[in-house]
Amino acid sequence: MGVIAIIAALLIEQWRPLGDRRSVNEALGAWAGWLEQSFNGGERRHGIVAWLVAVIPAAAGGAVLHALFYALHPLLALAFNIAALYVTLGFRQFSHHFTAIQLAIKSGDIERARLLLDEWRGASGVVRTREEVIRLVIEEALLASHRHVFGVLLWYVLLPGPSGAILYRLAAFLAARWQGLGAFGRFAQQAFYVLDWPAVRLTGAAFAVVGDFEDAVYCWRTQAPSWPEPNAGIVLAAGAGAMGVRLGMPVQEVDGMHPRPELGLSEPADAPFLDSTVGLVWRALVVWVAVLIVISIARLL
Repeated sequence: MGVIAIIAALLIEQWRPLGDRRSVNEALGAWAGWLEQSFNGGERRHGIVAWLVAVIPAAAGGAVLHALFYALHPLLALAFNIAALYVTLGFRQFSHHFTAIQLAIKSGDIERARLLLDEWRGASGVVRTREEVIRLVIEEALLASHRHVFGVLLWYVLLPGPSGAILYRLAAFLAARWQGLGAFGRFAQQAFYVLDWPAVRLTGAAFAVVGDFEDAVYCWRTQAPSWPEPNAGIVLAAGAGAMGVRLGMPVQEVDGMHPRPELGLSEPADAPFLDSTVGLVWRALVVWVAVLIVISIARLL
């Protein structure tokens, strides 16, 4: 049932993307804002309580509803899982940004590509070179594919019903939302780090298997630990090594120069690597789904 729900959700999303995803994000933002106002007293324990209130009932509710639907009929449980994955899982949550920037770069409209990149990452106003725009777009795409697809897949498989997918996506959302809130947001960061720890390693392994395995593993082992966010560093280093492209490196932001290490080997980022990024992510997804199918068949036998 789990693999069927994953495949169905991905196919439905490609056929008819969720049109009101922005309203979903706005609702989550309003909920997170209410929690901030209600619980934020500037201490870590307040953040723990707010995180538990936001995440645990939703994840537990997903498991309970799945069990209830399954007791009525397995097809109802399957439909519920597909609906939950349709909201939490998928490429269309970020691919419109990537595709628009890719088209702008291929048409030579670098100014539009800069504006679209700022819209995706958050406005910076920094004038970037063509190579830097491409490099940052690839980085955003690799991280987004992990957080919207591979991380969700892992926790969906590990926990009953859609509770794992709900848990991971809410944890990722709150970690990003409460990042700048000091002690209050610290637990959200730590909780997401723990949830993301196994997921990034499986994503990195998938990138290595479907790309240049030797370079991907080398970059993972030697370069990822120096990245400011270790979990993100694994995804970026393995992806860069698998494609043979150079990512990372210092970037200018509104608050000054960010000294980032170099990731990957071989060639500087250029337009063809945008296509390589799409191919890498899709091949990695096929590997994940194939492994899940084999495991499902083995369980049946």
